[in-house]
Amino acid sequence: MSGPSTDVDSPAPTARPGYGQHDPIYPEPFDDSLDHADIPIETRLELYRKQQEIRQLEQRLYDLFVQNLVKGTSHLALGMEASGAAFGVALNSDDYSFATYRGHGHTIARGVPPEPIIAEMLGRSTGLLGGKGGSMHLTSVEHGMMGSYAIIGAHLCIANGAAWSAKLRDSGQVAVAFFGDGATNIGAFHEAVNYAAVYELPTIFVCENNLYMEYTSIGQVTPVANPAADRASAYGIPSTTVDGNDADAVYLLAREAIEHARSGGGPSIIETKTYRHGGHSRADPGTYRPDDELEAWMAHDPIPMYHQRLLRIGVGERELTEIETSVAAAIDAATEAAKSAPPPDADALWTNVWADGGWQWRN
Repeated sequence: MSGPSTDVDSPAPTARPGYGQHDPIYPEPFDDSLDHADIPIETRLELYRKQQEIRQLEQRLYDLFVQNLVKGTSHLALGMEASGAAFGVALNSDDYSFATYRGHGHTIARGVPPEPIIAEMLGRSTGLLGGKGGSMHLTSVEHGMMGSYAIIGAHLCIANGAAWSAKLRDSGQVAVAFFGDGATNIGAFHEAVNYAAVYELPTIFVCENNLYMEYTSIGQVTPVANPAADRASAYGIPSTTVDGNDADAVYLLAREAIEHARSGGGPSIIETKTYRHGGHSRADPGTYRPDDELEAWMAHDPIPMYHQRLLRIGVGERELTEIETSVAAAIDAATEAAKSAPPPDADALWTNVWADGGWQWRN
């Protein structure tokens, strides 16, 4: 077989920037036209409350970490509150949520009180998982929070299982799987999306694209601009991108995608463009991000923006302050209760264990 023709010179491939070197990516301006979106004021106040709950919980977890009360590391989502809040409001109480190790906000957004979350982070017996799961494995089946998963992309396939169950039972439930931009280059993402498309499952895949897969810009290792949404057409499912720091914008898309899935329309992908205020984890100072990019995104903070929107549409400052202070009081009370709770008993070591490490359980 002859080699390729050399009659026409091919352009030299463009080299990708080196590690930590990339052009800054800036946010789009907030869309003030959404001031007039078809969202009831009660819903908007709940969106604001949930954003406050997520922000204040995460800030408190940071404070506890620097006091050496949280063992191990933690992955915070400060600056990424809007998408969790939006889906927390849009979902029914019996719908399913699946999150990554950055799942504290998604957990409280589904209605889990702050005390068992904080206690779990502190390794206390009153924690959500008895103090044995820690930061990366928050789960509350009672609230539809079906777990946070430390293995990148693994939960996307599990979410399909929940969605398939709902479809077989004709329950009308939907499953929402949150994941980061880095998961889009994991095989499980493509397997899960393909499977959901083939079987028309009520799964909603929500990529919280914070532009960095741990320490590397997603753009350096991905050939498309939108790593989740731009790949959806290959699987024949609808997708869209959205300002992930605008709770109203995400809520409107969430409401549409949930209805699409609930009515038998099958899966969809929503890619939210957002940004974490800190590094990948508490062990990461995040110094690889361009200063002007970080400054622009810090100014694109979802909570001050939403605060101003509510003021523009007629909500009083006093009402917003009452929401903020009531959330702060709840977080303070939860913190003190968690700090005073005892650690798990030694006997708890042998509970919730599926196997003893031997081979006999396989038979």
